[in-house]
Amino acid sequence: MALDSHIEKVLWTAGEISDRVAELAAEITSDCSPNSPAPALVGVATGAFVFLADLVRQIKLPISVDFIRADSYGAGTESTGAPRLSLDLKLDVTGKHVILCPDYFVVGYGMDFAEAYRNLPYVGVLKPEFYS
Repeated sequence: MALDSHIEKVLWTAGEISDRVAELAAEITSDCSPNSPAPALVGVATGAFVFLADLVRQIKLPISVDFIRADSYGAGTESTGAPRLSLDLKLDVTGKHVILCPDYFVVGYGMDFAEAYRNLPYVGVLKPEFYS
């Protein structure tokens, strides 16, 4: 894959991610009672969608899923310091456990830099020449 040459180092391999997602799903399943309201899993921005999809398939409870999007980068790579909510929840989460799945600033496994690298099966750090 040509994108691999852009990666300085791999933080977590596809196998490590898969193992940890399974552990998290088991923890969520055991922590939430089947008799309480279904937990709501909320993906933050588009970078959470791959992780969230893998996670929800392994949770052994009824759940609901929604997304929010907060943007403080605009078209640049540095935060303006003033986040703007551009997509709000459609779900009513009143009385529910809410589990946020954030979008951190690394690449791969759904997370991007300038809308690229989401398709990497691992999480990696870009080489400086690809973001400077």
